[in-house]
Amino acid sequence: MSLPKNEYVSDVWKNGLFANKVVFCTGGSGSICSAQVRALVHLGANACIVGRQVAKTERVAKDIATARNGAKVLGIGSVDVRNIESLQKAVEKCVSELGRIDFVIAGAAGNFLAPINQLSTNAFKSVMDIDVLGSYNTIKATLPHLVKSAGNHRNDGKTANPAGTGGRIIFISATIHYTTAPFQTHVSVAKAGVDALSHSAAVEFGPRGVTSNIIAPGPISGSEGMERLATKEGNATARKSVPLGRYGTVKEIADATVYLFSDAGNFVNGQALVVDGAAWRTHSSNPGSAFPYPDFLLNDEAITGVKGGKKSKL
Repeated sequence: MSLPKNEYVSDVWKNGLFANKVVFCTGGSGSICSAQVRALVHLGANACIVGRQVAKTERVAKDIATARNGAKVLGIGSVDVRNIESLQKAVEKCVSELGRIDFVIAGAAGNFLAPINQLSTNAFKSVMDIDVLGSYNTIKATLPHLVKSAGNHRNDGKTANPAGTGGRIIFISATIHYTTAPFQTHVSVAKAGVDALSHSAAVEFGPRGVTSNIIAPGPISGSEGMERLATKEGNATARKSVPLGRYGTVKEIADATVYLFSDAGNFVNGQALVVDGAAWRTHSSNPGSAFPYPDFLLNDEAITGVKGGKKSKL
């Protein structure tokens, strides 16, 4: 189903901004990443999204393609970001069918709520593997194409390259590890690792023209994270703690993506762009939440009432 433009990208960006460019995105069928890709496709890019579920990934790809007449969007399912060979095959198919890769979004992630004493080693490892190893595999598999694209789109900061921009990667992170939050140890450690990976990539491949940056979303309305990790009552309380008085939208994450990939982001490298309405600066364990701190922890209660609670099989 085609979405109205104002739900995924602002009017400030000119049409054709990313004409003839190709974006490769892991976790591309998710609510935030699909909006990012949709915005780029609307502005001229073709795309390849990858995910674990075949039917969902292919369906979302077809939906994203409605953002622009003539757009080509591949949906490659059954891809496990924890497996480098799986990702390399997806990258090869993307380049074979779309011709190149100019932009990469590393968005695959895992999350659920669990305190340390209820968090198994396997559960901790699962999130580390998806977020950290998955992000590492993503840049390893796409790096030759990013370097090639960067070489074709060098910019001196004075005159826009007539070929546009290229050779850029964005890692999707979070703000949890800035101040720490209960029930999110696994995610905090994983996202800190993702941030370090992005910084290292910026330093090592900046000399080749590749930029590596982070987008750290805050609470985003309608996102899978908010639906899985918060109760309705908790959401109502949490909104009041955001200085801007509301949750963000997927469009606002997509706009940040366009900025970093566009000519406006030419000299932005090794940075974390936080898009959260200053929410992280008021992070606290709110006693009015569904899991009041510290009583909830001291009582060793099980987390219930959210889709993203601890799963017994982990």
